[in-house]
Amino acid sequence: MNGLASVARTIDRMSEFVGRNVAWLALVMVLIQFAVVLARYVFGVGSIAVQESIIYSHALLFLLGSSFTLLHGGHVRVDIFYADATPRSKAVIDLLGSVFLLIPVCIAIFILSWNYVSSSWEILEVSRESSGIEYVYALKTVILLFCGMMILQGCSTILHSILFLTGNEAAPQEEKHEVI
Repeated sequence: MNGLASVARTIDRMSEFVGRNVAWLALVMVLIQFAVVLARYVFGVGSIAVQESIIYSHALLFLLGSSFTLLHGGHVRVDIFYADATPRSKAVIDLLGSVFLLIPVCIAIFILSWNYVSSSWEILEVSRESSGIEYVYALKTVILLFCGMMILQGCSTILHSILFLTGNEAAPQEEKHEVI
């Protein structure tokens, strides 16, 4: 069981590392947007590539930060049953949800996106704008990375649930999230 725990912790550390680093893109987006508005309305200049960089940052933030959010229980879920469930029930829900929902959906997204991404790489797709960012194919690749990272984090969730249910791991700490 120590091997399973080690694998789960390794996946968790990867998600934590990626999530904490891509979180900086939120600040980058705000600063770039401020610069775009300032340049356009104060100085009368603009740049399509700079504007597109905001879109790229946004996509990277959400797609690569998803596994971090899953790790910390921040994804939206129907808390009708989960909120008041015992730690054991939560582990079962997490296990079944990952096995029957999260991983199959991510596999489906990966399979359905493969041709979309690979055809973009075949032509080295660039922005439709002549002065836009020339790496649309690289941005589309992040869809596949998203799927891989979410599948890995789902596997970690499964491992943690199994370890808890078999008595080989303590109950996870509850993270406080605002309920809206």
